[in-house]
Amino acid sequence: MRKQKAKKREITPDILYKSKIVTKLINKLMYKGNKLSIEKQVYEAFDYINQKTGHNPLKVYEQALNNVMPRVIVKSRRIGGANYKIPVETLPYRKLFLAVRWIIVSARERKNKTLSEKLALEIIDAAKNSGGAVKRREEIEKIAEANKAFAHFRW
Repeated sequence: MRKQKAKKREITPDILYKSKIVTKLINKLMYKGNKLSIEKQVYEAFDYINQKTGHNPLKVYEQALNNVMPRVIVKSRRIGGANYKIPVETLPYRKLFLAVRWIIVSARERKNKTLSEKLALEIIDAAKNSGGAVKRREEIEKIAEANKAFAHFRW
């Protein structure tokens, strides 16, 4: 076990929008350390969002994250030989991590041409409270609601 709790690393804001949440998106999308190409694709996606909606893409992205962030998640616990899914309040850093991950996964599942186009359309849909990432959040919260009776098992 650790002697101390691990310290959170401070991430630097991205170059164009000076935002840490955009940096988190870039870092999560990054594959095999190819950060420059991913940055280019994210900025292309944000330009696409600006063209489609006419709004500030950073505001649209923040709205999308707020719509996708789960309020409650379920954790499995083994109690007396049975596994229960116990609803637990989501911590703020975990909400952001899950929202970014779900947006990326839903974007990659789309049937469009480029990653930047897929990402832009998923962010636009999430901002409108539709799309794959929002559907995922609703499913998780529905499972948590169904297992509300086991909430007394959490610590």
